Amino acid sequence: MLKGKLVDIRPLESSDLDWFTEWNNDPHYTGPFEPLEVNSRDKIEKWYDSEKNAEWWVITDKLDNPVGQLVAGPQGDCYWLGYILHPDHRGKGYATEAVKLLVDYLFRAKNLVRVQAECSPENKASVRVLEKAGFTYEGLRRKAVLIQGQFLDSAIFSILKDEWAPIHS
Repeated sequence: MLKGKLVDIRPLESSDLDWFTEWNNDPHYTGPFEPLEVNSRDKIEKWYDSEKNAEWWVITDKLDNPVGQLVAGPQGDCYWLGYILHPDHRGKGYATEAVKLLVDYLFRAKNLVRVQAECSPENKASVRVLEKAGFTYEGLRRKAVLIQGQFLDSAIFSILKDEWAPIHS
């Protein structure tokens, strides 16, 4: 478990799969910027048992209640990450702190040069999370993501290990 001032993050466990399934099947949770693929609890459990490339994390409040999730995975010599918060917990600084905790862990635990993330440029809250976490905007992948039947742009952000160290040493 990684501890912050506002939130903690811990690896996703099989005991989390009930709320994880419910939240990820809820369009209010995924919002207009993420694809919604409705999956059964059994399908999610099979995925959880077989997933080896990505690391899933639970964001919890200080009472150990889940408030969101993070995911990170290897992509060459770097890692990508993603995050989402339950709508009831957005706007409280939770995502920013969770991203910082995970990036710090990734740079310390793995031999990485860079961590990157993508989000919709229209998702101003997500853009702000990445900016506040020290990420740099690199550019736009045009019509790169299929969301609700439309191809949308995706903004690319990254942070390099040598940029991270001065911020958090």
